[in-house]
Amino acid sequence: MASDAVVDKGRRRFLTATTSVVGGAGVVLAAIPFVKSWEPSAAAKSAGAPVLADIGKIEPGQKVTFAWRGLPVFVVNRTKAQLDALAGEDSRLKDPKSENTDQQPEYAKNEYRSIKPEWLVVTGICTHLGCVPDFFPELKPEPFDPQWKGGFYCPCHKSRYDISGRVFDGVPAPANLAVPPYTFIDDTHIMIGVDPGKEAA
Repeated sequence: MASDAVVDKGRRRFLTATTSVVGGAGVVLAAIPFVKSWEPSAAAKSAGAPVLADIGKIEPGQKVTFAWRGLPVFVVNRTKAQLDALAGEDSRLKDPKSENTDQQPEYAKNEYRSIKPEWLVVTGICTHLGCVPDFFPELKPEPFDPQWKGGFYCPCHKSRYDISGRVFDGVPAPANLAVPPYTFIDDTHIMIGVDPGKEAA
């Protein structure tokens, strides 16, 4: 017996088109996370970017750590007493004149290893095996150095650095703490990762 049902071709075309559109949209939506997984993450994009550091609230004698390229960067507001003690340390240091040019840019190749004497900016990674040194700012005898004048002490293998990040003689670390590129934006901000006179990439 023949079917009496009437085929509505217009309705069939509408349903077919609608199903195709919805299915296509579903495929597109499902593909978005997959395609996005090919893109670098926001963290990866910003990993090499310069970092604007607010130094306005760092008290004299205080250290604040900022992250740049996955590394700790120490920013120290040095006191006059700390700066005055620098000259007396030269005979105890491996590279007092910062002659190893790999450790700092030309603008930081001075006694203070900095653009402005009171501000020290160094990568907080020991040059021996990559530990993070502790900060001992006070000018007083310490168990690891009875003549301590302030600076950094690595707890891993006992390397010591003065308040300019210059390495002491007779310790495992071979070189001074590295000075990253940086520039002053104003009196209270520095840009880590950019040399003076250059623009951020």
